[in-house]
Amino acid sequence: MSSDLRASASGRVTAPAVVDHHVHLGLVDWRALGEGPVGEVHDLGWDPAEIDRIARELVPSVRVRSAGPFHTAPGGYPSGRAWAPDAAIVSVDAPESAVTAVAAVSARGGLGVKIALHAGMPLLPDPQLRALIDAAHAAGLRAFVHAEGAGQAARAIDLGADVLVHVPWTERLGDDTIRRAAEAGMEWISTLSIHAGVALERALDNARRFRAAGGTLRYGTDLGNGDLPVGLNAREIRLLGEAGLAGDALHAAVFSRDPRDSAALSHTDPLPTTADALADWLATAIRRSPIDRNPNGASA
Repeated sequence: MSSDLRASASGRVTAPAVVDHHVHLGLVDWRALGEGPVGEVHDLGWDPAEIDRIARELVPSVRVRSAGPFHTAPGGYPSGRAWAPDAAIVSVDAPESAVTAVAAVSARGGLGVKIALHAGMPLLPDPQLRALIDAAHAAGLRAFVHAEGAGQAARAIDLGADVLVHVPWTERLGDDTIRRAAEAGMEWISTLSIHAGVALERALDNARRFRAAGGTLRYGTDLGNGDLPVGLNAREIRLLGEAGLAGDALHAAVFSRDPRDSAALSHTDPLPTTADALADWLATAIRRSPIDRNPNGASA
């Protein structure tokens, strides 16, 4: 990350835009994303047509990439939730329907395949879960899994998921499970700020051990889940520090890796290496210009 920093003729330091790796734009006033340091968002579960429309309206302020709908068991999460439109949910009742569903995501150029494993509601059996993950990989896509409840994160890890869209918070994962996830090159999206109390401490413990094992954390907020700020979430940045991120690892978790965004933000102060200081730096950084956009941002 340090190699991406530049000093302009005026002495100001520039840095890439922030990427929020987990949002649900259909649940927030997305117009408020406008001018802040967040230059790219990854929508992980919504009506694809609605996200395409939102993405077009957000150009040129924010690049939107979308995984499309939730893929779940019939009646599984988030079925029946008042906030979840029917078009945001695809029921997968057999391995063959998993292949068809992934083909639809691939055809629209989706970011990846979002899969829901939520204990307490109907769960995808292993054959369907494996078929979704294998079909995603065959299409050159990553499998993004919402894993909630005892054993669900381990299932996702063991069957080859690429990303857990939340740091696990409903149980303390075993060291062996965490080691397997790290060795497989998984990414975990933080979403720590949606938690408090025991759930937060459990998530931080899992995150610290994942990092210690060599795993990769990415900044993501689950924007749309509760009363979260639209744009930069300073608490999420600070919690990344509590999870053990600093320096280049912190910058890699937060900033865009797209070379088009390498000078998106400007500040008079050097880029900090600690999470607390980075949250303050980002809050006062200046957006230099609109982010260079792919006109088909929703399906980039």
